[in-house]
Amino acid sequence: MNYKFLLLLTLTTLLSAKYTNCTFQNPDYTDVCKKVVEEGVSYKYANQFLLSYFKTQKFDEVSWTYLQPSKIKHSQIQEKKANNVLASYVPKMVTNLKKYKKVYDYAEKTYGVNKEIIAAILLKETKLGKIHPTHDAFIVFNTMVVRTKAKTSREKWLLKMGKTNMASIISYCYKKGIRPAQCNLPSSYAGAVGIPQFMPNSFIYAKAYKAKVADLTKMQDAILSIANFLHQKAKYKKLINWKNMPDITKIEREWYEYDFTHKNASFVYESNKNGQVYKCFTKDKKELQILKEYALKIMKYNNSSNYSVGVMSLAYQAYKATSLTVKLTPKNH
Repeated sequence: MNYKFLLLLTLTTLLSAKYTNCTFQNPDYTDVCKKVVEEGVSYKYANQFLLSYFKTQKFDEVSWTYLQPSKIKHSQIQEKKANNVLASYVPKMVTNLKKYKKVYDYAEKTYGVNKEIIAAILLKETKLGKIHPTHDAFIVFNTMVVRTKAKTSREKWLLKMGKTNMASIISYCYKKGIRPAQCNLPSSYAGAVGIPQFMPNSFIYAKAYKAKVADLTKMQDAILSIANFLHQKAKYKKLINWKNMPDITKIEREWYEYDFTHKNASFVYESNKNGQVYKCFTKDKKELQILKEYALKIMKYNNSSNYSVGVMSLAYQAYKATSLTVKLTPKNH
């Protein structure tokens, strides 16, 4: 059988066909198609995308494996080790803050988000742009949607998340004028894109520094996009006064010990909407309430106690390192 001929015939058929609806054998594809059409995507583009061999008939087995509950639990445990390792990168954060000082200053002034917090998130996500994603975002989410059975609450959430991100990618590439086959967004195994590792359904928060359209592979745009995300989604509008903060590196160590010795520990939460009760580290500790307030904002970016504490600690260390550098720099006379 000539598979190349069949593939060519399929592609020719897709390009010449006229599409006027969102009818698919897979009902999840129907949902995705309807959503993007409502957002202004043409029926033709939506159908060509969702019928593309290169987009919907390829699956990311590595991504699917790492999205299983056991792997996610392991990843959460590893977050502590990652925070400890990244502490040695604080000098690189300081260098990054100096190199892009104008952009960081603009982000603080415009969005009210501390530059050290932004730099810490960039370090956590891609080591300030040094880590280059190797997966394809759409294929990651397509795999998620096709493989998920949606029987448990987690699986239902996973399916919904997969479909909304598929729709976001289709809308993004349509508006950018990119053909479906060329709509390739390098991502993590979880589908996060660019230096700040935005999920596609968060592209609405992306901001460009000196252009009309943001490019998340550019450091300047990554900085502003994180600032806008926290400003809009986390209501982060007032800069942290680091001088009023407790010793966060010390608090971080105490939190890890608490997390190790308490089942269902949380840095900020006492319970969740499903009735799950947590051992809250910051409960009834007045001296930690400001830290708790900002930790909650960081958790809008990544809903993990260890992630949030890690970001706050790295940002605090960068602030201290920067302050020390300023004090040690001789004044010009």
